Amino acid sequence: MTWFWTHHYLLARRTTQLGVLVLFWLGAHWHLGVLTGNLSSSRVLRTVPLADPYAVLQILATGQVLGSTVLLGAAIVLGFWFVTGGRGFCAWVCPVNPVTDLAAWLRPQLGVRWGVRRGLRVDRSVRYWIMFLALPVSAITGVAAFEWLSPIAMTHRELIYGPGLGLLAVAGIFVLDLFVLRPGWCGSLCPLGAFYSLVGRWSLLRVRFDPERCDHCGDCIRVCPEPQIIRYDEMERSGFIDSGNCLNCARCLEVCPRDAYHFAPRFGGDAVGSPEEGSP
Repeated sequence: MTWFWTHHYLLARRTTQLGVLVLFWLGAHWHLGVLTGNLSSSRVLRTVPLADPYAVLQILATGQVLGSTVLLGAAIVLGFWFVTGGRGFCAWVCPVNPVTDLAAWLRPQLGVRWGVRRGLRVDRSVRYWIMFLALPVSAITGVAAFEWLSPIAMTHRELIYGPGLGLLAVAGIFVLDLFVLRPGWCGSLCPLGAFYSLVGRWSLLRVRFDPERCDHCGDCIRVCPEPQIIRYDEMERSGFIDSGNCLNCARCLEVCPRDAYHFAPRFGGDAVGSPEEGSP
């Protein structure tokens, strides 16, 4: 039971990621209309449109005119992640996330000492440059630049329609994160994650921080995929993790021995899953 509680958010994330893939697979192969399409453009119950807002920006940059349905779908997705946390997509939906998480888990298990242990770094701002550059490249080439090369789209396609050459991209990301670069794809290169971090900067659901409970043990920093966002002095002033790079993955909530972290609305409101008043 202790193991389950320590990993219950992780299990919820994996269940959500798998559930999304299963629904897409059923839509593609059994024509079940709960979720049809792909991560760039889809429909719920064959009625409610959903669209990746970053993909929509790239298509608009090409000069194409999009229908109101696609624009509505992008607005729905943007609104959802604005409420629940922009980079929540990365932790709760993106099919590449389990690949990078596996690499991060294996790294200490295998004692990897070259590459990530020898100072190889790419500035985290590179993903923002890639995000912005994809727009003029889309305009020049006439195609959505990142969508054409996206490992996220490739992974989703291979899992739904069967393995193909796209798995090479998945393997490349795994090797990159395991042996070469830390942070790797998600932390340094992914433009979609960069886009959602801008949304997450103003999202309503945050990870609240209780400084009176924290003893600065550092367990949260050790498990966080974006450890640079956990700055105790800033969190003590604001009362929550303010960075848009927070994935809302809840690993800090799971490992904190003193329950110093909880989900809560940005502007007041009770924390989600907070301990009983008066508990240690």
